[in-house]
Amino acid sequence: MPYSHLDLSNRDSQSQLTAALEGLREELELHAEFPPEVREEAQRAVEQQVLPERDLTALGFITVDPLGSTDLDQAFHLERHAAGYRVWYAIADVPSFVAPGGAIDAEARRRGQTMYAPDGRISLHPEVIAEDAASLLPGRNRSAYVWEFVLDAAARVESVVVERAVIRSRAQLTYEQVQEDIDSGGAAENLTLLKEIGNLRIGLEKERGGASLNLPEQEIAHDGERYFILARPPLPAEDWNAQLSLMTGMAAAEIMLKGGVGILRTMPAPDETSLARFRHQARALGRAWPHDLPYGEFLRSLDTTDPRQLSLMHAAASLFRGAGYTAFDGELPEAVEQAAIAAPYAHTTAPLRRLVDRFVLITCEALCAGRDVPSWVRDALPELNSLMSSSNQLASRLESGAIAAVEAALLSNRVGEEFPAVVITGSKPPNPPNGTSGKNGNNNGNGSPHGVIQIAEPAVEGRCDGVMTAGEEVRVRLVAADIDRREVRFELAEGATQEAPSSESKRAAG
Repeated sequence: MPYSHLDLSNRDSQSQLTAALEGLREELELHAEFPPEVREEAQRAVEQQVLPERDLTALGFITVDPLGSTDLDQAFHLERHAAGYRVWYAIADVPSFVAPGGAIDAEARRRGQTMYAPDGRISLHPEVIAEDAASLLPGRNRSAYVWEFVLDAAARVESVVVERAVIRSRAQLTYEQVQEDIDSGGAAENLTLLKEIGNLRIGLEKERGGASLNLPEQEIAHDGERYFILARPPLPAEDWNAQLSLMTGMAAAEIMLKGGVGILRTMPAPDETSLARFRHQARALGRAWPHDLPYGEFLRSLDTTDPRQLSLMHAAASLFRGAGYTAFDGELPEAVEQAAIAAPYAHTTAPLRRLVDRFVLITCEALCAGRDVPSWVRDALPELNSLMSSSNQLASRLESGAIAAVEAALLSNRVGEEFPAVVITGSKPPNPPNGTSGKNGNNNGNGSPHGVIQIAEPAVEGRCDGVMTAGEEVRVRLVAADIDRREVRFELAEGATQEAPSSESKRAAG
């Protein structure tokens, strides 16, 4: 796993970074501490929780999460059934701790989701719930919303029902452990079936035209002494595990659509202009997108260890825009599909970390049991879109600001150095002389064109002044690495282009 450490000998950079991250939290008004009334209510809820009657503790549930996770939302148990499979997918029973209209409910609506920062987590729920009583930790009886799927031999869903039950996780595994066990050939059935079902579900995703951006993961970590950036491509085990979550979200959407009440995660399909632009970029970068190949399958074929194909994967983000939440109660909405998944879909598998999932779980369980969806859930549905949208914007600002601060610290003592780089986003023409913006203008406000580049070591992206084309390999000079302002900026070095694109590539890029 490649990573870059901050230079421990540069104590000034460390202290500046700590101050910058603290300042970012203050700027965004993010405070981890919960009000006294929320903490008190949480403690009472834990002490007074009544477990459901159904007992599924005999099943071999396990969890798979990043190393060090304590807020465990999901656990699964997989088994063969007839010619296909049975999937038991357990989701943390957060609703049993949150009284409608209570202090925890109000605070969760204000926060929207758990925020992850390098110097700590700002949780959606108090620790006694999120990291203990509701978390599906191993060796402990826990209440959960358990989804029972029956799948055919191709892993298509034949039936699904969700019901509250008591489970007991047998083990807490990391993605790396799962991948190693499976690759070794000695994995238990639960894991061999994870790969088997996961690959079948990936095949179904290809059939329906679904897509995902498998970009290398970039995460800020702390080892007790220093911050560093971890960057690695996703493991196949993460994709297999994600397919179980996607299947559950798709099932939740179908249950709510059939019941006529709920809230979906929706996204429009990319328009023809965006698709045409992406096809031009693909051709320019030497990886033409065949017209008869669905874009999801094309994205899966890209090798993100190749700088040009990584650049193309970044460019594909333009196809994944406009996601939001669509609530309904009675009349079904016209647009119900999440275009990247190519099916109706709902957020339901992360209630410890995301507000909307709690409402989806309650809705689906009530509909499966033939009960009315509680009125307080119905009343909340219309405002969840705005609450989650605001929270998502805040999370994005926190993530981008934190990464920018750490990257600036990584490079703070290297201003003036030159680096080999690949152009992630090409520059556009400068503004016209009269000061009006050009049709595709992309400049830094003073008429000077710029793009986005990535250097290899440390793996940092940043703005770069100059004229450049996506996919080019160039040399850049670091001109600014300001920790306080969370800014890293480069310029093209003299004779910067290492590999000029062909004339055909230039025409395609234009």
